[in-house]
Parts: sequence; C-alpha cells; structure tokens
Amino acid sequence: MGMQLMERGLPPEASGVLWNAKRYEEVGSIHMAYRMAGCDLLTTNSYGGSEFELSKHGLSDRMAELNRAAAEAARSAAGADGWVLGDVGPFGDVLRPQGELTADELREVIEAQIDALLDGGADAVLLETMSDPAAAVVGVEAARNCSSEVLVIVSYAFELSGAGGYRTMTGASVEEGVKRVLDAGADVVGANCGMDLDLDDYAILGRRFVAAAGGKPVIVQPNAGARIQVNGKDVYDASPEQMAEAARRLLEEGVRIVGGCCGTTPEHLAAMSQVVRAASSAA
Repeated sequence: MGMQLMERGLPPEASGVLWNAKRYEEVGSIHMAYRMAGCDLLTTNSYGGSEFELSKHGLSDRMAELNRAAAEAARSAAGADGWVLGDVGPFGDVLRPQGELTADELREVIEAQIDALLDGGADAVLLETMSDPAAAVVGVEAARNCSSEVLVIVSYAFELSGAGGYRTMTGASVEEGVKRVLDAGADVVGANCGMDLDLDDYAILGRRFVAAAGGKPVIVQPNAGARIQVNGKDVYDASPEQMAEAARRLLEEGVRIVGGCCGTTPEHLAAMSQVVRAASSAA
C-alpha cells in the first residue's frame, strides 16, 4: 500500500493513513485493483494508524476517523465474499524494562485502533511486521478485549542472523514468536517483510512456521524480491512469475494464507492468485 500511495504522489515522510480521508476514493481504487487481481483478503491502509504513529504527523486526534475510513475503503472493495484485515503495525518501541512503554499503555492504544477498524467493517485483526513477541502478545490481548470472536493474525518480520538463522529485530526466533502469540490466543501466525531476505528465505520461514504452529494456520507474505535502487527510487526485483513460483513453494510447505508485502503490485498478486486457486481446485 505504501508504495502504491507514493506512486500516486504521497511524499515519503507524509502519513499515508491521512489519505483515507483526504483521498478516500484513491485508496479504494488501490484496494479494488488488488481485489480484481484475485485477492480474497484486503489489508486496510492503517499500518501507521495508531495514536503513537499519527501523533508524529499531528493527527492523533483523528485516529478513530482515519482507521474507520481505512476499513470502510477496503470493505467497499472486498464486497460480500472478500475479507478485510484490519492492519495494526508496529509501534517503534519495545516494552519495559528494555523500552519506555508499559504493556497497559500499549494495550490501550491498540484497543482504540482495533475498535475503529472493526467499526469500519474489518473482519479480522492483522498485527503485522512484529518484532517483539511481548508486544505482539499485548496486541493479541487487545484484540480479544475488543472482540472475543474476531480472527487474530500475528505476522513477524525477520532478518538473517548468522549461520542461516532467522531472528526478529529483538532477537526472537520463529519458535519463540509462534509459541508466545498462540498461547495468548492468536488464530493465525506467520511472517511478512524482512531485512535482506530472498524468496528462498521465505520458503524456509514458511516451513519453520508450519512446524512450530502445531496445526494452526500459517500466513506468509514475502516482499517482491530484493529491494534495489533505480534512479534514486526503491524498487523490488522479483517478477510476477517469480512470485507465483514463491507462492507454489509456500503452499507446498503447508502455508495456508499467501500474500505479498513490500513491492507486490496487483500484477504480482494476480500471478500468485492463479497458483493458489489452481492448488485449491486440485485439492
């Protein structure tokens, strides 16, 4: 979503969440492009929609309005048969004692954002690009406080950490991250984004998540390959065909929900969708 907004004129340091009010129809058109590409689940334009993040742009007083509009825009594009994932991004800090934020402070902020997303029509809560399992657990608790019935998805971001190991920025392993959030009541767990990971890495992560999840559904949303600079602009180097192959591999590893993170265009998702639908038909 961020790259799609920037291609339409969003300055790099501006709040994309503001476009849910300022350029609502344009956000909706982006969602519709992905829906028409074959996506069953649409992620709301609310990654930076917490009070913490909006305060950096002087928008904290508009948190409820902007998150509600984010869900409404995705809901309109998803239609009756699609799902809307209410997106809750990371918070830029870790909990005490390592950081300054208390669990109660974080829980209050997450609950407020989730309430607004659910009010706007979100079907599920997606806590994405998580790095600290303790903060992710607080997010799961907040979602459960908002609704005991809502589907809760937790997705971590990983980087390579020597000898082929994968760790989050706070040093958590796949197994630790999975156990913490499933014990807290998450329904789905997995990975998105990642620092300097290639498509092979996401397949390996998918396998490890499936092994650790003990039968719970796993979601993996890789970036569209490696990030490179072309004429001073960030682009991602994977073709739609390469992303389709990545989707095939993820399904073979037992991943149940396949999508895309940074750099994945409607063209990428259309190719991936064909693979997923063919696999579903064969099953």
